Amino acid sequence: MRLEIDRVAVAIGAKRIVHEASLTVEPGSIVGLIGPNGSGKSTLLRAVYRLLRPAAGYVRLGGDDVWQLSARESARRTGVVVQETPSDFEFTVAEVVAMGRTPHKGMLAGDTAADGQILAAALRRVNMGAFVERQFNTLSGGEKQRVLVARALAQEPKFLVLDEPTNHLDIHYQLEILELVKSLGITTLITLHDLNLAAAYCARLYMLSAGRIVAAGAPEEVLTPARLREVFLVDAVTGRHPVTGALQLAFVATPHRHDGEA
Repeated sequence: MRLEIDRVAVAIGAKRIVHEASLTVEPGSIVGLIGPNGSGKSTLLRAVYRLLRPAAGYVRLGGDDVWQLSARESARRTGVVVQETPSDFEFTVAEVVAMGRTPHKGMLAGDTAADGQILAAALRRVNMGAFVERQFNTLSGGEKQRVLVARALAQEPKFLVLDEPTNHLDIHYQLEILELVKSLGITTLITLHDLNLAAAYCARLYMLSAGRIVAAGAPEEVLTPARLREVFLVDAVTGRHPVTGALQLAFVATPHRHDGEA
């Protein structure tokens, strides 16, 4: 399912956070949204999964304006994993993942055997099958993140929005989650702080700075030393991963310039 963001602007109160952003995610591809803290990445994602209505522009999924869809139809199409998730759920892991089945049910419908199979398969895919009866609020940050990915998988979406899905995960589970996302073949828009992971797993990148898209293209086209110095304030040396051949970056902090310096 194709996603198209067309000249979208997003404001919070009187302050405009995102300015005329346009991007496309082709069916089955993984596209990364990158940028420093405060650049507007999460705000733009909120316009995509209908948490913040755009002040201007359109978000289209499968050719339909997402803001014209019913809440149920939107939830059937789009699975979301975000950073800011309440940690005080008084639910078991199984109950949290089962929430992903809600868009596929009538108002008073109970869980079916098919729902149970989908739930179990989703938990297995994130290696959390043994935690099915655990209370969600007793899990570590990384375990919670994996459960929330399982909830999105149980939703059986045609499009995934992932806002830092590797947050709180150690490197083993970072790679495992991203390999899983890659294996799904689902159209995916993802934000990642780790630029090497973005380069390794995203077919295309869009770089945000101060709410504007300043670069778009393949990782090699976007993650250039000059642009990384300008936007991220770091010096970077580019190379290739010795096993995968993916673009690989090494960083050195760049001293911040003071006002008035050339």
